[in-house]
Amino acid sequence: METYNRFIPPSELIINEDGSAFHIHLRPDQLRDNIIFVGDPGRVDMVASYFDRIDYNVSSREFHAIGGTYKEMPMMVISHGIGPDNIEIVITELDALANIDFSTRTVKPKHRTLNIVRVGTSGSLQEDLHIGDYVIAEKGMGFDGILNFYADRDKVCDLEFEREFCRHTGWNKTWAAPYTVDADPELVSHIGRDDMIRGYTIAAVGFYAPQGRMIRLPLTDPHLNEKIESFDYHGRHITNFEMESACLQGMARLLGHRAMTVCCIIAERRANNANTDYKPKVKQLIETVLERFADF
Repeated sequence: METYNRFIPPSELIINEDGSAFHIHLRPDQLRDNIIFVGDPGRVDMVASYFDRIDYNVSSREFHAIGGTYKEMPMMVISHGIGPDNIEIVITELDALANIDFSTRTVKPKHRTLNIVRVGTSGSLQEDLHIGDYVIAEKGMGFDGILNFYADRDKVCDLEFEREFCRHTGWNKTWAAPYTVDADPELVSHIGRDDMIRGYTIAAVGFYAPQGRMIRLPLTDPHLNEKIESFDYHGRHITNFEMESACLQGMARLLGHRAMTVCCIIAERRANNANTDYKPKVKQLIETVLERFADF
């Protein structure tokens, strides 16, 4: 990652009057190195209920953050809402808290690395993945195109995977070019055990048409999901759909942080099954991630 020793103007990094980052409303002193990401603002309270101590509780729009300790380790949980655009906002502002001096608006000389584990929900794309399974996005492929706006995206992406995927699916040139980024291997090794499946995850740019759901409007390519399901990369297939893993892992790598996503399967797309009563399994996943994260 290349940093630029320049003054960052107020129009580019907006700082609130209380010294907090514009969207997430957190101050630099509230940042923790170990962070749990969740999509649902209501799930923040579930995660924080396991904390030994709570130091702050901040809410702004869909961004809800609680900081404290878990087994005496400083930790925070923050919600990012739905979609990769929100991920870009949250991780950019968290990195700014870590690596920008808010008083001088310049990059700090010493880089601070954050460890981020996102706990989410997902739909499976293979018949051997079932409701209640836990899947790590060992590779996250983004359909949103966000990373393509950043210089050096090729340095953190699996370019061969992208080429083969586009060739296999006959990728429509009017769509954003997909990008593929690996999760941090240290985090994956530490958090993932035999109870978590290593997967290749599609991070879609929307919930309906981008994931092959047709409600009233026809799809550009009604066979895209079939092509995704049949894609074989060195003997492995795409396992699941969600919406945030690729942007998280891509932005983290570009900014010099560690990040991974693990999701609970709540829908089997090929079998047309879904489970809306998934909270107990998500709660169990949160407990597992916290326990393993505590000694990272």
